[in-house]
Amino acid sequence: MTESDDRRPTSALDPELLAILACPAEHHAPLELDPEGSELLCTQCDRAFPIRDGIPVLLLDEARHRD
Repeated sequence: MTESDDRRPTSALDPELLAILACPAEHHAPLELDPEGSELLCTQCDRAFPIRDGIPVLLLDEARHRD
């Protein structure tokens, strides 16, 4: 492992995976990785989905509403 690998957030997602993920709500909008890398943010609604142990939890019941 290189030094730069040690600095990546533990929840870093593969960019190819991020490109195909969508909000599970009826609009299926694209998701963006938040700056800290701990949540996926819907680009259309006010939901933020957690990333636990590097796995996105795309359940509407698990999402929090952003302010």
